[in-house]
Amino acid sequence: MNKDEIDLHRIPPEAPWGPHTDSASNGVEFLPEELGEAPNKPGMRVNEKYSSLPDEEKGIHIINIRTIEDIGYVQHESTLLNSLCQDPDANCKYGVYFRDGKRKVDYILVYHYKKSSVSRTLTRRIHHNDSSARSIKQDLPLPGKGGHLDMGESEPHMDYHEDDKRFRREEYEGNLMEAGLELERDEDTKIHGVGFVKIHAPWNVLCREAEFLKLKMPTKKVYQINQPHGLLKKINSVIQKITEPIQPKVAEHKPQTVKRLSYPFSREKQHLFDLSDKESFFDSKTRSTIVYEILKRTTCTKAKYSMGITSLLANGVYSAAYPLHDGDYEGENVELNDRKLLCEEWASYGVFYKYQPIDLVRKYFGEKIGLYFAWLGVYTQMLIPASIVGVIVFLYGCATVDENIPSMEMCDDRNNITMCPLCDKTCSYWKMSSACATARASHLFDNPATVFFSVFMALWAATFMEHWKRKQMRLNYRWDLTGFEEEEAHPRAEYEAKVLEKSLRKEYIHKKTDKEKLTWKDRFPAYFTNFVGIIFMIGLTFAIVFGVIIYRISTAAALAISSTPSGRSSVRVTVTATAVIINLVVIIILDEVYGCIARWLTQIEVPKTDKSFEERLIFKAFLLKFVNAYTPIFYVAFFKGRFVGRPGDYVYIFHSFRMEECAPGGCLMELCIQLSIIMLGKQLIQNNLFEIGIPKMKKLIRYIKLKRQSSLDHEEHMKKKQRYEVDYNLEPFAGLTPEYMEMIIQFGFVTLFVASFPLAPLFALLNNIIEIRLDAKKFVTELRRPVAVRAKDIGIWYNILRGVGKLAVIINAFVISFTSDFIPRLVYLYMYSENGTMHGFVNHTLSSFNVSDFQEGTAPNDPMELGYEVQICRYKDYREPPWSENKYEISKDFWAVLAARLAFVIVFQNLVMFMSDFVDWIIPDIPKDISQQIHKEKVLMVEVFMKEEQGKLQMLETWKDKDMKKGENCNNHSPKLSRSHSGSMSSCHSYHIDV
Repeated sequence: MNKDEIDLHRIPPEAPWGPHTDSASNGVEFLPEELGEAPNKPGMRVNEKYSSLPDEEKGIHIINIRTIEDIGYVQHESTLLNSLCQDPDANCKYGVYFRDGKRKVDYILVYHYKKSSVSRTLTRRIHHNDSSARSIKQDLPLPGKGGHLDMGESEPHMDYHEDDKRFRREEYEGNLMEAGLELERDEDTKIHGVGFVKIHAPWNVLCREAEFLKLKMPTKKVYQINQPHGLLKKINSVIQKITEPIQPKVAEHKPQTVKRLSYPFSREKQHLFDLSDKESFFDSKTRSTIVYEILKRTTCTKAKYSMGITSLLANGVYSAAYPLHDGDYEGENVELNDRKLLCEEWASYGVFYKYQPIDLVRKYFGEKIGLYFAWLGVYTQMLIPASIVGVIVFLYGCATVDENIPSMEMCDDRNNITMCPLCDKTCSYWKMSSACATARASHLFDNPATVFFSVFMALWAATFMEHWKRKQMRLNYRWDLTGFEEEEAHPRAEYEAKVLEKSLRKEYIHKKTDKEKLTWKDRFPAYFTNFVGIIFMIGLTFAIVFGVIIYRISTAAALAISSTPSGRSSVRVTVTATAVIINLVVIIILDEVYGCIARWLTQIEVPKTDKSFEERLIFKAFLLKFVNAYTPIFYVAFFKGRFVGRPGDYVYIFHSFRMEECAPGGCLMELCIQLSIIMLGKQLIQNNLFEIGIPKMKKLIRYIKLKRQSSLDHEEHMKKKQRYEVDYNLEPFAGLTPEYMEMIIQFGFVTLFVASFPLAPLFALLNNIIEIRLDAKKFVTELRRPVAVRAKDIGIWYNILRGVGKLAVIINAFVISFTSDFIPRLVYLYMYSENGTMHGFVNHTLSSFNVSDFQEGTAPNDPMELGYEVQICRYKDYREPPWSENKYEISKDFWAVLAARLAFVIVFQNLVMFMSDFVDWIIPDIPKDISQQIHKEKVLMVEVFMKEEQGKLQMLETWKDKDMKKGENCNNHSPKLSRSHSGSMSSCHSYHIDV
């Protein structure tokens, strides 16, 4: 203790009242005037030069202090605080360290408390001496925690719930100190009613937990990484020079030629590790991970099924728990830190053309988040060749549109093809040439190159998956995750609460005390609710799509009444565009609703671990969002125009709405419009606008609230915020599920219906370039720092990607076969064409109808609209003509085309699946150089331990020889030795024992 400081425990013990604490006292511990000697328990210390009492009478009298406030001598909160410590935040770097400026803050716990009038007068932050942590756990409250004495005056009394929360916090924090952590409380903050508990893990705790968690740490052994030789080395050198401008300027991204050998940390083998700088041996990410493991393991009650930090957060005992960011990322005179470096070289739109500093991302956020951004980067890079091929296919369609014979025939007025009405009564006959623009536009996406592009994208998906597996193995090697296996996680708080409830109920009935667990019988109501809920949500999606179909049909009939020819010609485009926009709005709204419902359905299942909870949530959310996003597209691709009927015998909905037909050029163009608007709309509105707008709005609301609170207290407003206060105002990290989900849905748009929209990879690429920087900026600047989680792969998302890739092959086969006219054109070309060309194809696909066969009340009201009387109209189908014996029956041409379509589906699916599996087989999952390096590491590790064992054996042999020589010398002495010699004999004996 310094000479200018006094110990508040050194007060004569004559007070009739004992120490009393209350969390409402905001950072002050009030002690009785006479508490007795406590020389071995260092308490709070106050600078002596601000005390006017003699040494023997130093103490604190609460009445005097409060009276001083009442008569007006204490005008501001900061007056006494500033007198107690000059510039208290300078040493702790504004919350990054404890008050002593030496111990780094590894984790923060946040809680709410009710602030009394007394506590706002004497607010102090007091650091805790770790040497007394365990000895005073029950006797004294946590340093910084305060209390006030009931002096008969009216003070605001806390309710029962607040007291209960405070007692839980005290017990929990005491148990944390028993686990070896060091704590420090701070209630003197700019955020009223919010207290912070700073947690520091000392070196011995870090070592112990690192050994428990089997963390691989770098050893002293350094080895050379195998480098390419010859031509490959020259190629790599050229590529490095070319790509140098797009490489991030961070040390972690530079190619490494040497690597430290890593080994699971062990306290017994500390000599193997490079401990020259203990401060940086465990980085901030590792320290926070270790503290979080202790927080999860530590409990706050001695009940049979006690619960840790997760239940305390769920019950409101603590309002938040998070590790700190490394520092500020903007502003003048800001020290360079990893966060600032990430902001400049990664989370900036100005560096969109650069590679991501993945190793630095992993170092700061952990392996799980690092793997997400690595996967997103690989996916975006792989979209580049897919985009180039897609643009080429689209340009091919543009270049050959004037040479496409079917569209030329449709646009030729000389053909004079009169089509049957599109609706009953209000619609009249129309010329096929009026659909010329639609036919020409369809060729842009419905051409022979589309089939090639579908095959290409199926192989692209397989190559992407293999490339990612290889990239993942490289990252596992670089990040020392080889051989890492996830251990069984801690049970979730909700699960333990449910088990506790079950055990108490069973114990009350049967008097049993065996440990219980939840069985399928316990979860059956939840499973049943899940099944019914998911079926209902899928049914709701189908109902909404059906409602949009009714809208399309009714709107088309209403617009057809329009007297203007231009209005009638644009009916199809208008109906399609408005219907797709409605679908888009509904999809965006239901996406948010289904996300909440999926979480609720997963919560009532009460999964045991966080991993199980996450996997079940992902499955439900993906299923609901997949159905929601793709149902309208599936309808247009496979159902629209399939169940229409024929003129004179149409299929009706509710006996009044006639099923809608495809355009003469087919439904592929409409499918393209539907897919492009939904994909671009989701990316623009949901993925980007929501991700930018909503956080900005929340940030603005928090800023306005804080400004209102700060205006009430100008003194506190002028103080610079602590690091943990700034981070508390950031958004909490909600997991990676939303980030992965939007990318998986996009992957579906890129692969599932790519035959109808070759430009999908290009729009996905442009979106992802922005998405990477948007997510990076969100993680670095707008979210609290997540707890680093070790992971060696992307988990269930990989299986979902593989499933979508396999499904894409089947769907594209059906799109090419049934939605496009590719197969009918092939059948006509090789079976029915007279001159081996496509001339006459349009006429071949149209059937004839005698207008006298219309059902009563369905014929056009104005049959003379075209200026002449129509006797025969045409419609798209393969049916017998009216002059045939089996008029309007399905013709043989229909069955020939159907057989060709089914044959194409089977051949295409099996051929592409085989090619995908061949790509999967021919590309090894582990790169050859990585497998060699992993083997090299194992050999080197064996050599290290062999040398260590040899050294131990040599040392033992040396000690043994010395021991034998010493024993011989001792035995050669005469038994009549002096007392001093018997002392040497005993020393011989003791030496032998020590050895």
